[in-house]
Amino acid sequence: MAALIPNPLARRLFLHRHALAEAPTGLSTGAALHALIDRIGFVQVDSINTVARAHDMILWSRRQSYRPSNLRRLLERDRTLWEHWTHDASILPVQLHGVWQHRFARDADRLHQNWRRWFREGYEAQFDTILNRIAREGPLGTADVGIGEVRGKGGWWDWHPSKTALEWLWRTGQIAVTRREGFAKIYDLTERVIPEVHRAAVPAEGVTDWACRSALGHLGFATPTELSAYWNAIPIEAARDWCRAALARGEVVEVEVEGATGQRRKALTFPA
Repeated sequence: MAALIPNPLARRLFLHRHALAEAPTGLSTGAALHALIDRIGFVQVDSINTVARAHDMILWSRRQSYRPSNLRRLLERDRTLWEHWTHDASILPVQLHGVWQHRFARDADRLHQNWRRWFREGYEAQFDTILNRIAREGPLGTADVGIGEVRGKGGWWDWHPSKTALEWLWRTGQIAVTRREGFAKIYDLTERVIPEVHRAAVPAEGVTDWACRSALGHLGFATPTELSAYWNAIPIEAARDWCRAALARGEVVEVEVEGATGQRRKALTFPA
């Protein structure tokens, strides 16, 4: 019979794993800020700025000495953090770049299939042109490319071919965000942004185990779907297979988690 995690305990566990159960005091610069981001996994980036940008609010709510310049220093000078995608645009510890090498390869195929339907034709023809320009001229942003190309009026996703090419090269790991100006991404060649020690791909056979173990550690309890979605680094089928094998080995246990209204749902957690 699965053990029950009562709602008060589930709430405390969830808040603790997300660094919200303690007073929001302490250092928020350098290694201390990096350790906080490593503890919560990643920080989602958001362009909306009603009170403050989402990533700044996430960090300030945990360390009220935090200032946005602290994060920029780690991203743009120290290069101990980098920007890419989990389930959304995120800031991650740079040591995860080797894991993302496998996602780059996966996304290259998936994005080609989708973007050929969604965006204007011609973006693939811009790949080499843009890479050569960045190599020759240095970092570029969307405003620096696509001069003379047809630009639509359909909003964020009505991209001209060179903008689409920039995003594709970033999503597939060939270029990286070196800084932001305002909130616009400025890209450079990956080898100029990501330290060499972090650029090599980790062994593929370890990615699923890392993704599931680390996600469960960050969440406290989770379903296979939630483990897959946390980093968005592995398919749901791989997460389900890992959960079955980990259960059989006794490395995780099944529990029932009580929700705020008393409803229960099954999840997995590490043994106490």
